[in-house]
Amino acid sequence: MPWYGWLFIALALGSIVGSLLLLRDNAGSNRVSPQTIAKVKEREAQLRREEAEDDAR
Repeated sequence: MPWYGWLFIALALGSIVGSLLLLRDNAGSNRVSPQTIAKVKEREAQLRREEAEDDAR
């Protein structure tokens, strides 16, 4: 295999490993405000109530 084939493989592997390392480093930085969590839980409860009403019919 010519040298540029090995270079391409090395660059591809480096890109994959680098992306995985960035993903690992940023995995815990996704902060959600308490207000947003409350809105999501409220909406979820509302959807459950609506589904229960639909199932009761």
